[in-house]
Amino acid sequence: MSTTPRPRSLGLALAVIAVAQLMVVLDVAIVNVALPSIQRSLHFTPTNLEWVVNAYAIAFGGLLLLGGRAGDLYGRHRMFISGTLVFTIGSLAGGLATTSTMLIIARVVQGIGGAVVAPTALSLLADTFAEGKARNRALGVYSAVSAGGGALGLLLGGVITNYFSWRWILFVNVPVGIVLALVAPRVLLATGSRSGRLDLPGAIAVTGGATLLVYSLTRASTHGWRDSMTVATLMIALALLVVFVTIEALSREPLMPLQIFANRNRSGAYALSLAIGGTLSGMLFLLTLFLQDVLRFSPLQAGFAFLPTAIGVAIGAGITSRLVGRIGARVPMTLGALLVAIGLLWLSGVTAHAGYASHVLGPLVVLAVGLGGVFVSTSVTVISGVTPRESGIASALLNVGRQLGGSLGIAVLGAVTGYAMAFEIAAGIAFAGFVVALVTIRRRKVTITPESEGIAA
Repeated sequence: MSTTPRPRSLGLALAVIAVAQLMVVLDVAIVNVALPSIQRSLHFTPTNLEWVVNAYAIAFGGLLLLGGRAGDLYGRHRMFISGTLVFTIGSLAGGLATTSTMLIIARVVQGIGGAVVAPTALSLLADTFAEGKARNRALGVYSAVSAGGGALGLLLGGVITNYFSWRWILFVNVPVGIVLALVAPRVLLATGSRSGRLDLPGAIAVTGGATLLVYSLTRASTHGWRDSMTVATLMIALALLVVFVTIEALSREPLMPLQIFANRNRSGAYALSLAIGGTLSGMLFLLTLFLQDVLRFSPLQAGFAFLPTAIGVAIGAGITSRLVGRIGARVPMTLGALLVAIGLLWLSGVTAHAGYASHVLGPLVVLAVGLGGVFVSTSVTVISGVTPRESGIASALLNVGRQLGGSLGIAVLGAVTGYAMAFEIAAGIAFAGFVVALVTIRRRKVTITPESEGIAA
């Protein structure tokens, strides 16, 4: 790992990393509650309104691998600040938008900035905190932010839209982003660039493939799986990703070294992140509709209804960050996935006559605690023992799994008729993730040195 001296103010460094991650994660969900207000203000057509959400998700998901590798090559410290500034500029432009086109372009710019910030934030955390107790606790905070950000975004979106204007959903990022860009150079490690070149053919193939894949999945959630454009873009996306893997196998300086998957634990963590990412996004999407359409909650009430999720995630992440150093990642990872499955299965008992306290609150708390456990243990596993030159791409792959899983979850679960059945399917996906973790994650913790890549952490 890096031998660069650690910064003196570790608490402030963690605060900068966590706030940046929260800012990026919030913007996936925070605009959802404000969509009706945005539609009225900027005269969006019903068909174009989905692009307020999709423009961000597609740019963010499509560029994550490129953002992670850029941090490895050109310096994570430098790219973190650059990504934060790009995100801030996009937020300001979005808040000032006077037309639907301007807002969509601004959301794309936000997504580009987020795709750089997210992987470099996790890599900087690994650089800043020594492997062991200090890093595990830091990962507890980071994971609570990552897993609870969606629920918190719905809450903040409801509050801001209800009491202020939808524009402040975007404006609020501006002072936060400026402060982060000013403070980051003083508290984060100044990781330098390294020799090497960007794998341009691989970058083009994976960016095109990932972008079209996220687009096809988001389109499927609104137009269905039989839509010709959905099918065409999905096929092109898969073809480009096959081309990308072929390029990486032959390249001398690959964008994504394939040996990163040789680590059994890390590959299992990526697979579980894909599954849990799908169930989390699908659950938030469906439950938001259920609370407002069936239980007749206002957007503000629906936002507050998700507050126990954020609290439960924080509890699960805190417990796991203290346990993982003692017992390894296998138990909290598998137990967390199982709790998510149990919570979703319990949630499938909702009916038109269900009450929030009697049918929703309990399942939310159970699955939230499980989510906290999964996010911490997968993050620990992914960055444990990875070489500094591959830290960015390892972190980016974790975010890619969560992002693609989220798009896939919404596309699949959104097409299911009936809330109960959709939650049952989500529970099945989470249980499949539990089985994957149970089979792939090794029982004992083994320390990986940079030279022994491929041995389980």
